[in-house]
Amino acid sequence: MLRLSWITAAALLLAAARGANFQHHRYEDLVRALFALHDECPYVTRIYSIGRSVEGRHLYVLEFSDQPGVHEDMEPEFKYVGNMHGNEVLGRELLIQLGRFLCEEFQAGSERIVRLVHNTRIHILPSMNPDGYEVAAQQGPEFNGYLVGRGNAREVDLNRNFPDLNALMYYYEKTNGRNHHLPLPDNWEEQVEPETLAVIKWMQNYNFVLSANLHGGAVVANYPFDKSRENRVRGKSTYSATPDDKIFKKLAKSYSYAHSWMHKGWNCGDYFDEGITNGAHWYSLSKGMQDFNYLYTNCFEITLELSCAKFPPASTLAREWMANREALVSYMEQVHHGIKGMIYDENNNPISNAEISVAGIHHDVTSGAHGDYFRLLLPGTYTVTASAPGHVPSTKQVTVGPAEAILLHFHLKASPKGTNANIRSHSKKSVSSRPSLANLGPR
Repeated sequence: MLRLSWITAAALLLAAARGANFQHHRYEDLVRALFALHDECPYVTRIYSIGRSVEGRHLYVLEFSDQPGVHEDMEPEFKYVGNMHGNEVLGRELLIQLGRFLCEEFQAGSERIVRLVHNTRIHILPSMNPDGYEVAAQQGPEFNGYLVGRGNAREVDLNRNFPDLNALMYYYEKTNGRNHHLPLPDNWEEQVEPETLAVIKWMQNYNFVLSANLHGGAVVANYPFDKSRENRVRGKSTYSATPDDKIFKKLAKSYSYAHSWMHKGWNCGDYFDEGITNGAHWYSLSKGMQDFNYLYTNCFEITLELSCAKFPPASTLAREWMANREALVSYMEQVHHGIKGMIYDENNNPISNAEISVAGIHHDVTSGAHGDYFRLLLPGTYTVTASAPGHVPSTKQVTVGPAEAILLHFHLKASPKGTNANIRSHSKKSVSSRPSLANLGPR
């Protein structure tokens, strides 16, 4: 059998991609494409809406799972979010194409994709801002401006619209306060846009473990924190690390190095070492979605800037798909690292909202409604403690390898009556959501 050179193979892949249906999808086209995918792969997909935009357009999600619509114990939930800024459209098209790819590869029996669909519940929201997209699409690639269509129908930037939990987190860091699932401000639902509200409710209903939101205007994998701990000084940016900084760097690199050129660093006139950056070190951003994921839920999210042009011509979409295809799949696979398990009481009943803490990393996660938990960790040996109100904490040591997540279950005994030693004292103080000036960079 003649062995193809890698250049010939790459050329054939690109030719095949160009033969696929690459185009920009207006809202009606997007809806038709999603439902067509469901028709093609009905047994491993589901279409559902998380809400509506200001102008009433559904925010449709395409789900892939071997049991669509069902959370299976110890099967992690993953999400991709595209088109948060309406005029940053490449992510929208890549996610539609990703859906096609997963469907076709699953039907073809690809071992990698079959394993991914069977072991992961994947949620794909191609457009968080369909109203803004329609405004941008009226101008099209040739004439699209930097800001036209960026915001929603009310011209609100959705990536500056989430409750600001960073200020509270930074305060708690100094007072040894709560380090996860921070409380939301009073009347927060009235302070956010319908699209933002829909996404937050989505986060509340699903125990997401890993996520990425897809943007444009640069080429870099950006990780939390986006908001600086220090007051901004003109001409100066400050690195703001999360307690999981090493994991976030690894997640960002998993995408940048699987991408055809992101990892090379020089893109769009900017240089980012290894194709990654800490958000605040780039520029400080308040009320962003990725910080909110980390501070309010169990989900680790990064922001992927995928193209210099916010609205690239349709003729470039095949090339962009080939540049991102492996990275999109490889990043999803990162959800299967670290540890996971069940939290039970002494009668083998699952315990929800138990806290799982890792010594040396000041950020806890919680068990979901079914009692299962997921904790992303780098390879190494860790001391892990599970605790829940009314129960005696349990501590175990575990060694994590580079492959699949290690199973680590906990059985918690009931506390002796009258003792509450295991219940942590966390401040519930809320913060105002006073608006602030926003830097209008790609994110």
